[in-house]
Amino acid sequence: MKNQKKPLHLRPKDPKKTLIRMFSYFRYNKIMFFAGIFFIILSSAAQIGANGMLSPIIDSFVKNSDRSVFIKYVLIMAVIVGVIAIGQYLGSMFMAKLAQSTVHRIREDMFSHMEKLPVSYFDKHSHGDLMSTFTNDVDMLNQSLEQSVSQVIISVVSVVGSFGVMLYLSPILTAVVVIMLVVMFASIKYVGKKSAKNFRAQQAALADMNSYIEEMMTGQKVVKVFNYEGRAIKTFNKKNEELRKTSTDASAYGTMLMPIMGNLSFVMYALVSMFGAFLVMKGRMSVGNIASFLQFTRTISRPITMVSNQMNMLLAALAGAERIFNVMDEEAEINDGDVSLVRDPEGGNSLYWKVPKENGEYERIPLRGFITFENVNFGYLQGQRVLNNINLYAKPGQKIAFVGSTGAGKTTITNLINRFYEISEGTILYDGIDIKRIKKYDLRSTMSIVLQDVHLFEGTIADNIRYGKLDATDEEVVAAAKLANAHYFIKHLPKGYDTMLIADGQNLSQGERQLLSIARSAVANPIILILDEATSSVDTRTEKLIAEGMDKLMEGRTTFVIAHRLSTVRDANAIMVLEQGEIIERGDHDELMEQKGRYYALNTENLGAVDLDC
Repeated sequence: MKNQKKPLHLRPKDPKKTLIRMFSYFRYNKIMFFAGIFFIILSSAAQIGANGMLSPIIDSFVKNSDRSVFIKYVLIMAVIVGVIAIGQYLGSMFMAKLAQSTVHRIREDMFSHMEKLPVSYFDKHSHGDLMSTFTNDVDMLNQSLEQSVSQVIISVVSVVGSFGVMLYLSPILTAVVVIMLVVMFASIKYVGKKSAKNFRAQQAALADMNSYIEEMMTGQKVVKVFNYEGRAIKTFNKKNEELRKTSTDASAYGTMLMPIMGNLSFVMYALVSMFGAFLVMKGRMSVGNIASFLQFTRTISRPITMVSNQMNMLLAALAGAERIFNVMDEEAEINDGDVSLVRDPEGGNSLYWKVPKENGEYERIPLRGFITFENVNFGYLQGQRVLNNINLYAKPGQKIAFVGSTGAGKTTITNLINRFYEISEGTILYDGIDIKRIKKYDLRSTMSIVLQDVHLFEGTIADNIRYGKLDATDEEVVAAAKLANAHYFIKHLPKGYDTMLIADGQNLSQGERQLLSIARSAVANPIILILDEATSSVDTRTEKLIAEGMDKLMEGRTTFVIAHRLSTVRDANAIMVLEQGEIIERGDHDELMEQKGRYYALNTENLGAVDLDC
C-alpha cells in the first residue's frame, strides 16, 4: 500500500495536554525529581534572602551603625551566597539526570510501542518521518527538559517569593511592577502564539525533508539508472527552501521575545527607580529598602526574560513531544484470540490447537496446515476493495500458486493468512478454526515468509539465519543453509558463518542475500511457507541451485507461491489466476493450458518466457 504522508502541522494540537503528559514521566524518577526541586527551591529562596539582606547592609552602612552589625550582615550574606551556589549545582545536576532518564524512558516506550503497531501503520507513514521523530524530536525534547524544567521552577519560586517581599516593602512600587508584568505577559502570549504555529510547521518541514533524503539514499541506484539526479536535486531544494522559510518565521518570532522582554524590563526598572527615589525623598522608604526592591524587581523580570529567551526551544520541544505522543497513541496490534498453540502434553513433538469449548473444556486439534478462504472480501481503505469473493483451499502439503497482473491481489491474499490485515467480510479457516480466534503470535509462529525484497540485519550470517529460530543450534543453522544451497558460498567467505553483514547485506550479491532469506525460513521449520516472488531476483544458475533445496523445504508443508518464474508454477497442485482482485481461473498447469484462457495467454504471449507477473 502506498505511503500516505499527512501534513503533521495541520493536526489538532493541545500544548497543555502534551506538557502534562511529558511531566508525568517524572513519576518514574521521584527521588531525582523531588531532590532537584528541593535544591532548586532552596537556592531560589536563598536568592530571595540575599536580595532582602541588601536593605539592612546598606542601611547600617549609610547610618554609620556599629561595625559589628555590618560585619554580621555581611557574614550572613556570605552564608546565603554559599547556599545559593550549592543549591544551584545540586539542583542542576539532579534535573539533568532526571531529563536524561525521562528521555531514555520515552525512547523505550516509543520503540516498544512501534514494534507493536500493525503493518498498516507503516504503509501510511514513511520511514524517514519516523526516524525524524526518533532523532530530531527526541533530541529537542531532551534539551528542553535539561534547561527549561529547572528554569520554570526557579521562575515560579522567585516570582512568588519576591512578590511577597516587595508587597511588604512598598505596595505602591509593587503596583507599578504588576502593571509592567501584565504588559510583558501580554507580549509573551501574542508572540508565543505566533511562534508556536511556526515551530510546528518547522518540525513538520524538517521531518518531510529527512523523509525525502532517506528515500533518495535508499534508492540511489534507481536515481542514477533513470538519470533522476537533476529532478531529485530540484525537489530537495524545494523542500529545503520550505524548511528555510518555516525556520526563518519561527526564529523571527522566537528571537523577537528577547529584545521585547529586555526593553520592557529596563522600562520597569526605570519606573521603579523614579517612584522609589520620590518615596525616599518623602521619607517613606530607606535607601536600603529601595536597593532591595530594585533587586527584587530584577529577580522578577529575569525569569520572565530567560523563559522568553528559551521560548524557541520550548515551543520546538512541545511540537516534537506532540509528534512523539502521536506515535505512542496509535492503536497497537492486538494479539487477540482464545485459541493457542500447544505441544503434545504426553511429551511428543506434535503441535495442537488448544480450542476452548462452551462447557469450559478444551478441544485439541492437530496442527496440519489446512487453509480455507470462504467468500473473503478485503480493502486497504474503506470503500475500496482489493479482493472480491475469494474462495480457495490449500490442503496440508499442497503447493498453491498465484499468478496475474501487478496489483491483482496476489500478495494481499498471503498477507491476510498471517493477519497482517483483518478481512472485512468472509472467513479464513486454519485447520477448520477461524484465524480471528487464533492468537497472532501462535498463528505466525507456524508460518515463514520469503520476500522478494530481502532484509538482512547487522550481524553475522549465522545470526541472520538464526533470526528464523533464535534458539537454533549451529548444526541447525548449517543444515538450513545446506537445504537452501547457501552453505557452499558461505564456506568460501573469509570468515564463513561469522562473516559480518553491513548495510542490509550489501557486501553480498542479491542472489546470496536471497539464499540467506530462504535459509532463515528453513531453520524456522514452518508448517506453512509463503514465497512472495522469492526467486525473482535470482539468476537462472542460482535458481537451479535452490530448486532442489526448495523442493525439500516445501515437502510436507502447505506452500503459497506468488509466481514469477514458470518453473515455480508448473508443479503446483493448483494455480490461481487473479485479475482485479478476483480469481478468474483455477487448476493445475495442464488444465489451465487446455482452457486457453488468461493463464494460457500469459504463457503464449511470452513464448515460454520465465516472467509471468506481467
